[in-house]
Amino acid sequence: MVTNSSTTITLIDGHFSSDDAFELLRNLYSSKIQFHQLKNFSSMERFGKEDKMAMERIPKLKESLESILTIMKEEEIGENMIEIKAVVNITFLK
Repeated sequence: MVTNSSTTITLIDGHFSSDDAFELLRNLYSSKIQFHQLKNFSSMERFGKEDKMAMERIPKLKESLESILTIMKEEEIGENMIEIKAVVNITFLK
């Protein structure tokens, strides 16, 4: 029998100015992109081939970041605050 245990952790839960919201999300996505770039570099150095999963994730992350930028430019935020909530769901597979 396979049993899984999981937990949910709050990553972001707050209200931010538009500048702070974009900076927070940009930094989060940039960190993920950098993670996959380093993972791919490591694979190239060690095995002489690209890390397929990393190379698939990078353009998707960049596209998501561009979508966020577009949405934030299109919205007339002004002095209004932006609420951001993000959770991390971790499931341990056995």
